[in-house]
Amino acid sequence: MRRLIVEEPLSQAAVWSLRLSVFALAVAAVAVAVTRFQLVDVPAGLAVFGSAILIDCIALLLAGTAAAIIWRTGRLGVSYALAGVALALALLAWPGYLALQSLRLPVLNDISTDIADPPQFSLSRVATEARGGRNPRARAPGERQSQRAAYPGVQPILLELEGDEAFQLVLRAVQSLGWKIIEQSSPGGRAGLGHVDAVARTLIMGFPDDITIRVQPLAGQTKIDVRSVSRYGRNDFGLNARRIERFAEELQTQLDAK
Repeated sequence: MRRLIVEEPLSQAAVWSLRLSVFALAVAAVAVAVTRFQLVDVPAGLAVFGSAILIDCIALLLAGTAAAIIWRTGRLGVSYALAGVALALALLAWPGYLALQSLRLPVLNDISTDIADPPQFSLSRVATEARGGRNPRARAPGERQSQRAAYPGVQPILLELEGDEAFQLVLRAVQSLGWKIIEQSSPGGRAGLGHVDAVARTLIMGFPDDITIRVQPLAGQTKIDVRSVSRYGRNDFGLNARRIERFAEELQTQLDAK
């Protein structure tokens, strides 16, 4: 005698959870690509990425709904819901990391090795146009103290080199890091200072950030000060401090290779 086997229906909430999480990943990838390759401006790219996060959150809600339905009715779709959750959490990993950083670090987007007298950006037409017309503002005393407490390791760099030799070392370090040099001036003139203005891009979205480096010859050595400023957002989540630390490490690497 044949027995009729009736399969439980598939949870549509679980299916749509997976579909939406895949779609959210695709939208996020498009946002990263069009922003990184400068096909759209940064605010538009962020808006697209924000829509991906919103879709991702809906996918998570559907996965939770699916779990409740499957538990109550015995419907199929556990694997769909789990896959949807995994993909959704993968997309939220980066924003989640930034959220944790925002809780741990002060709200800063302008970091300098010299908080009392930070290097100034060039006001030449070429440099100003490269920064999109922006000229970073003077920092408030409270911001300086917040930097001192959060990033005590960000300090001026002293090299036992003459000014011109130190300047060439700085140029090699900047080029090795992949920063785009906008303007450069070797030490000399009445002030005796050299400087390098450059633009760096963030790893994932490719946001442009502005950097200026001051080269100050002293007696028997040269002092290097670096300032890194984010163009977008009030919080850099520690990025500018890490960038300056990487520059110091690269400068040491170039010095060791001499």
